[in-house]
Amino acid sequence: MPFLANTPVEKMTGPYSRRWWALLVLCLSLLIVVMANTSLIVAAPDMTRDLHLSSSDLQWVIDGYTVPYAALMLVLGAIGDKYSRRGALVTGLVIFAGGSVMGSLVDETGLVITARAIMGVGAAVVMPATLSLLVAIFPREERAKAITGWTATSGLAIAVGPLVAGWLLEDHAWGSTFLINVPIAVVAVVGALTLVPPSKAQGMGRIDYVGGLLSIVSVGSLVYAAIEGPHFGWGTGPIAAAVVAGVGLLGFVAWELRHPHPMLDVRKFARRPFSGSMLAVLFFFFGTFGALYYATQFLQFVLGYGALETGVRLLPLAGAVFVGAAVTGRLTPKLGVKAMVGTGMLIGTVGVFLLTQVDKGSAYTDFLPSLLMLGFAIGLSVSPATDTIMDSFPESELGVGGGANDTSLELGGALGIAILGSLLGTAYRDRLTDLIGGQLPHSALETAKDSVGGGLAVAEEVAKNPAGGAQQAQALVDAVHESFAHGVAQTSLVGGIIMAAGTMLVLAVLPGRREKGGHVRAESADAPQETDAPRKAPSGTA
Repeated sequence: MPFLANTPVEKMTGPYSRRWWALLVLCLSLLIVVMANTSLIVAAPDMTRDLHLSSSDLQWVIDGYTVPYAALMLVLGAIGDKYSRRGALVTGLVIFAGGSVMGSLVDETGLVITARAIMGVGAAVVMPATLSLLVAIFPREERAKAITGWTATSGLAIAVGPLVAGWLLEDHAWGSTFLINVPIAVVAVVGALTLVPPSKAQGMGRIDYVGGLLSIVSVGSLVYAAIEGPHFGWGTGPIAAAVVAGVGLLGFVAWELRHPHPMLDVRKFARRPFSGSMLAVLFFFFGTFGALYYATQFLQFVLGYGALETGVRLLPLAGAVFVGAAVTGRLTPKLGVKAMVGTGMLIGTVGVFLLTQVDKGSAYTDFLPSLLMLGFAIGLSVSPATDTIMDSFPESELGVGGGANDTSLELGGALGIAILGSLLGTAYRDRLTDLIGGQLPHSALETAKDSVGGGLAVAEEVAKNPAGGAQQAQALVDAVHESFAHGVAQTSLVGGIIMAAGTMLVLAVLPGRREKGGHVRAESADAPQETDAPRKAPSGTA
């Protein structure tokens, strides 16, 4: 058996013999891409103290990764289809590792944001490549199982990121949370070359770069406006970005409708399985990332858990993802996509609504049911939704399909953190002002209102000040805790309402009809058809 996997998928006469090992490499690549976002949640307090970050700085340290990640996936997925899906995977991992090295070495806010943006570009290459390679390598009868493993890895990364970061932060500086990506990326590159076969689209034709540019402008501007507007006010920048996003989207749709070989055939959105599944992925990660964002802060700032302790307490979410994945693997062929996605969205919505009961006396056990329900919902529903999305694309557009799925995922997560995070901040500030508005100097009050971390830092200064003392400091700590708990409860109410509306929308859009054998297929004229014949084909293959 050769050391390097050099036989292209399209030249194979049967299923690739090492495909399950290849899946392990793809999942490892996916793991570090998702971990890069979730690990930063527990590293944020140390970064804030060391770099003296304002709330705006911290937001862009987080979202400097998100903007290029969300905006570039569609066009980079198409480039991977055209030239080399495995080449795209390896290139993306190298870029991602390079950004990680930079992030571990710099100590200035702008450079950290730049490093995160470079990592985001790498992630935008890696993410669609993992999914397109998966679908290219696996025969149709095994794809649902493979995608379930891919989805479970996403859920695992949500919990493992904070755990690994917390473990590193016990003895190392925050830069170590960047550097841990490098050896994993190196292993993934070696694994890709030895276990993942080459794959590219046959007879694809020229790439629709105009449509790609319009998609970058539209998605990038939308994510920027969603981040900047709710957090820092709807000034000229966010409003202009929102207008550009709207105009860019209209231009993208108009261009794609008239282009003979569009980057993304927008007519697919008229097909209910595709549009319903895209909405389901978006709403799932809206609720999950938003809830995880503020639940993690509560565990750290209110309950006082360290980074490692916080990471350990998020592990039940990962376990629940695997349980949900096992259940969906058995039930989806019998019940269909709509039943599984709808059930999962309902469970996830209830999980978010449970957090409306949080108050300053809440303990970890009050968060545990929500974490378990959100994890189980992801495992139950995201895999069949992703399988349906990928089923809507011909073999020559698997990278575009992966980019579409992943854009929906990342856009949902970005909107969840931005919108729910903004609501949380507003509720926290309003409540804290009511509780201690006239008891602190203006500058100290503004610092305390900026974030829960800022409020606790002001309390430490009050304790050291002879004019304050321990009693006043404790009163401020209590007020900060109560205000943040109030913010979590209020934000969860809004988040739950949005999730409930999303659930009803998805159930209305997804068709209930199942094909014989229980496998839901996209109602698409260009959906790939596959028989038991050998995989070798003259065109349109993986």
